[in-house]
Amino acid sequence: MTETEWLADRFEAQRPRLRSVAYRMLGSLTEADDAVQDAWLRASRAGAEEVDNLDGWLTTIVARVCLNMLRTRNRRREEIFEEHLPDPIVSPYGERQPEEEALLADSVGLALLVVLDTLSPAERLAFVLHDMFELPFDEIAPMVGRTPEATRQLASRARRRVKGAEVDAPSGDLDRQREVVDAFFRAARGGDFDGLVAVLDPDVVLREDLSAKRPVDLFRGATAVASRARAAAFPGAEVRPVVVNGSPGAVVILRGRPFAVLAFTVRGDRIVEIGAIAGPERVRRIAAAVLD
Repeated sequence: MTETEWLADRFEAQRPRLRSVAYRMLGSLTEADDAVQDAWLRASRAGAEEVDNLDGWLTTIVARVCLNMLRTRNRRREEIFEEHLPDPIVSPYGERQPEEEALLADSVGLALLVVLDTLSPAERLAFVLHDMFELPFDEIAPMVGRTPEATRQLASRARRRVKGAEVDAPSGDLDRQREVVDAFFRAARGGDFDGLVAVLDPDVVLREDLSAKRPVDLFRGATAVASRARAAAFPGAEVRPVVVNGSPGAVVILRGRPFAVLAFTVRGDRIVEIGAIAGPERVRRIAAAVLD
């Protein structure tokens, strides 16, 4: 076996973990795959003859690629005011593939990814690598050009932002959460405003990412979200139950075409957060596992 073949084998063994790092860094499955592929090209060109810790070295390469992509993305946002919900991981209800288990091993919900998107690239890298993958700060510091202590502060700021956002973790088993979501759809289809309010937390948040040409719309409170849900209940639409980042969700099919993906966070018997992503091409891409 040549050195390149040996490195390729080791890289493939690490690919699920490296993709998991990239997904948390970028919030996009397509960009995560691009980052991992870029990391392989860099690693294969550099060679690993003198590398003592191959896993750490590969993680560093992926993290640096992601950091550059985040910085480029942030500059682009400043120029065109681009803002979108991160790509969720959509699975058939009751079925999750091994690669999805690796991506969601730390229960990274869509709501958390939304918060991570508000961090600076350096804060996000420090938080993801230290808090989610337990890399020491002295290994992270060179990636962001800071001292270990300054890098610790980056992670601390990010941690405070995440805690301050009060990201709700789902509660109860998935089937019970599903019942709450099904009640939401029954009420929306029936135009039952009171029924909608009954399954919504008083402080529920709805984020709608409807188009690449407009920013995310935000609705807060049970009354506003119930009004929006009742208005958006399309007659004749097929609502296909799915799992979105480990939580109950739905893919909406309208006139035979993929229309939207909805992700729900349920605590107790109330929905506390909803993320809605629309657009046939994007929905077809992120929901391919259930549309096929």
